[in-house]
Amino acid sequence: MDYVTAGESHGPQLTGIITGIPAGLKLDIDEINAALASRQGGYGRGNRQKIEHDQVQIVGGVRHRVTLGSPIALVVKNRDHAHWDKIMNPTSEATPENTLRKVERPRPGHADLVGGMKYRHRDLRNVLERSSARETAMRVAIGNICKQLLRQLGIQIVGFVQQIGATASKFNPTKNVTKIETAITQNDLRMVDQDEVDEIHQVIDQAKRDGDTLGGIIKVIVENVPAGLGSYTNWDTKLDAKLAAAVMGVNAMKGVSIGEGFAAAKKPGSQVMDPIEWEKDDGWGRMSDHLGGFEGGMTNGMPVIVNAAMKPIPTLYKPLQTADVNTKEVKKANVERSDTTAIVPASIVIESVVAIEMVKAITETFDASNLGRLQEQVQAYREEIENY
Repeated sequence: MDYVTAGESHGPQLTGIITGIPAGLKLDIDEINAALASRQGGYGRGNRQKIEHDQVQIVGGVRHRVTLGSPIALVVKNRDHAHWDKIMNPTSEATPENTLRKVERPRPGHADLVGGMKYRHRDLRNVLERSSARETAMRVAIGNICKQLLRQLGIQIVGFVQQIGATASKFNPTKNVTKIETAITQNDLRMVDQDEVDEIHQVIDQAKRDGDTLGGIIKVIVENVPAGLGSYTNWDTKLDAKLAAAVMGVNAMKGVSIGEGFAAAKKPGSQVMDPIEWEKDDGWGRMSDHLGGFEGGMTNGMPVIVNAAMKPIPTLYKPLQTADVNTKEVKKANVERSDTTAIVPASIVIESVVAIEMVKAITETFDASNLGRLQEQVQAYREEIENY
């Protein structure tokens, strides 16, 4: 399974093409759209989310809501393009009229300046339109399809917010996806503990008043993953490494860890390794999950735990110093429409890319031409390793 996305933030649409999804998967289109709507929500979001009402259109690879095994083509229209048609039209010639909104003052922390250098753009809008997190809407649509496939294999996944700014949740769950999913729908921060929501609302409100932004930490948990996905045989076959790369490929992510991650570096091995047990009815297991479901780059049957650290959004309403790329004069950075924090939608995006990588691993391991055959093979494999 693989995918590619295309499209600019204020262009006509986002486009995605997925290959390798098995035939026979019945898609819940409403669930995909619900995930897209959730990505646009969350406390601390800006005004663009009031304009866009993302809806997926499936234009290939699906018939009567059932996948065909051929490439799946998805479209998400950008409603805001109506206000940007002249500026972002893909086929019209450039004129003084339709290039008025040039970006020539790069924003610290964004791709603006380096992207302009690399691709020889003098209007940095050519960089920021693609480097924008708007692209992640398509990864959420693709990720939800993967999430639906994982569910058919008995695998559950959830992403949620563990920390915003310096304020961390005191409740740090590592299992029970169903209960976590229920809890995080009860507030607009996708946090498990309802008692912490008001305090963090106040933190976000203060940052907004200060013209500042906030990052945070996201946790993703994947339950009922069969042991043995990924491989120890080469560095680029380790699944935890692939997950780390996928997470770091999401806008604004600056750190990723598996299980206890950096905290494990501070402890002796006796407090980090997960003792092995064998039970007649359940087969092999671990007595703890400090390592986040991985040993030797392979899943070990315990819940997979992925943590992602998101930096604050670099677009500040009290902009930092920069310089004009053409005149070289010292200026304040450009200000584009932005959020105080996007940690809530980011938790859905990280959940999505983890789901994508898990499906990649499964479709690489088993015959994924047809859903029924895939289910049979995964079940047979589960029984085999249980009786090892």
